Amino acid sequence: MCAVSKTNLASKRAVARRPAPEVHPVSRLVLPLPQVLRLDNGLPVYVLNFPDQDILKIEAVYNAGRPEETKRMVSRATARLMREGTGSRTGAEIAEIIDFYGSSINIPTNLDTASFLLFALPKYAPEVLPVFAEILQEPVFPAGELEIFKRTGIQELQVELDKEEVLAYRKITELIFGERHPYGYNSTPADYEALTREDLLAYFETWYTPSNCRLFVSGRVNDSMLGLLNRHFGQNTRVGAALAVSPEVEVTTPQNVRLHHPGSLQTAIKIGRRLFARRHPDYNGVYVLNTILGGYFGSRLMMNIREKRGFTYNIYSTADAMLLDGCMYIATEVNNGKVAATIRQIFAEMKRLCTEPPSAAELDMVRNYLLGMLLNGLDGPLNISDVIKTLVTEDLPLDAFDGLVHTIRTITPEQIRELANRYFQPRDFWVVTVG
Repeated sequence: MCAVSKTNLASKRAVARRPAPEVHPVSRLVLPLPQVLRLDNGLPVYVLNFPDQDILKIEAVYNAGRPEETKRMVSRATARLMREGTGSRTGAEIAEIIDFYGSSINIPTNLDTASFLLFALPKYAPEVLPVFAEILQEPVFPAGELEIFKRTGIQELQVELDKEEVLAYRKITELIFGERHPYGYNSTPADYEALTREDLLAYFETWYTPSNCRLFVSGRVNDSMLGLLNRHFGQNTRVGAALAVSPEVEVTTPQNVRLHHPGSLQTAIKIGRRLFARRHPDYNGVYVLNTILGGYFGSRLMMNIREKRGFTYNIYSTADAMLLDGCMYIATEVNNGKVAATIRQIFAEMKRLCTEPPSAAELDMVRNYLLGMLLNGLDGPLNISDVIKTLVTEDLPLDAFDGLVHTIRTITPEQIRELANRYFQPRDFWVVTVG
């Protein structure tokens, strides 16, 4: 009886199964272009209006990152403490208003810019937008909040410095750019301690001006919303003393660096080199090349070092493009006894790309993966706004997105091999191990 029941159940399940849906290539990728307006004071606003979406996202982006610093950590401290009090509201009062209207304010960390994101329902914009503008125009940087920021920052840093992966990342970026470069210096407890309220006020006065800001607005954005933006952001005429910044990289010869970290059960490996900003003519091709090497789960590094050899749980490579420069690095953590073998295999995979172009099947898989990722980035007004913001803040034309899509669709195996020979030479890579 039991056997018959199991057979019937299996039959029913077999009948209930349906064929898997067909896989279709991504045929069309079109980035919606924003309407570009200027407020009364000249501040540019990039508008993506989706009238059917009951959401509002406003992002204010200032060129106020590490390259603009005259003192370490002042850019991060200034951005983080902006919402902790204004001339008329305390930080607690600001948080209470924003929460009451179901809104949120986020301040993501970025090396090149200071970004402030407001998420809200459009119907509550008249209540929350004035508070958001006040944060960006009238912060007072309470001394007590600065002390909390410094104390918390030092405590978090001490926790992070006990992690091999963090130590390896700090060292590789320091070696690539130089320990005095905005992209290369590493924060220390002394940097936190040295910050003063006067430093934050001076940095704010210099860089947080309408001429140094761009607004990105997406969701339901009607004329009434634009009027609110002009009222609260377009009347600010404060002028700073912002100057063009172009820090120099310390050019040194790459080598192997080992940091001893007592008690480590694993060794963190970082292998990296300097590259370039997203505006470089080779960026799009290297974006594809990096994906083949270690930029997705089916990459060469994953297939060899994780799947075939079992040296690690995770290994990846990334090409980081900043506003003024860029770098590439490969990262993993392995058993202490597998370090040398892992490094050999990483360089072997880079060499293989220099000598053997990827097959058509492998390249097609990577094309589909990357086009799918880009398609994901066009899903809804909030994601589209992120794409537009990246292009604008990195001084790229809006059709640069189309250029990336074109490269992904058309790059050939031989072009991949040529790029690998140009950028995968072992002599150009630092090797850092921490364990």
